[in-house]
Amino acid sequence: MSQENFGYETRLNAQYGPLEVIDEKSLADECRFRWFNQTLCKVNGSVVRLGVVQGEYHWHKHDDDDEFFYVLEGALWIDLEARTVELKPRQGFVVPKGVIHRTRAAERTVILMVENEGIVPTGS
Repeated sequence: MSQENFGYETRLNAQYGPLEVIDEKSLADECRFRWFNQTLCKVNGSVVRLGVVQGEYHWHKHDDDDEFFYVLEGALWIDLEARTVELKPRQGFVVPKGVIHRTRAAERTVILMVENEGIVPTGS
């Protein structure tokens, strides 16, 4: 399935380059999508992505890459096969490579994600 089938707005271009001030709050405040993912910048072989989410993402996994989630506003649930983790503002969580998961948010939630640059945001 392509990402268009899920109704997600995913932008892989790096919005900011080295030596630029990153203003995630302005991007998040201007966002009108229910599920939005924007790469903010590249750091070595990784990227930092802004997510503005509401609703649930599909179940997926990343065979070769860990994924880090950090909540700025709202609350994020990460469903794993055996449990669900709830993240509140200023809390983070790493989903190890190969672990099937999905994220969901009952209300508009703003998160940061750190992952390898080559990771496919829609999972596999």
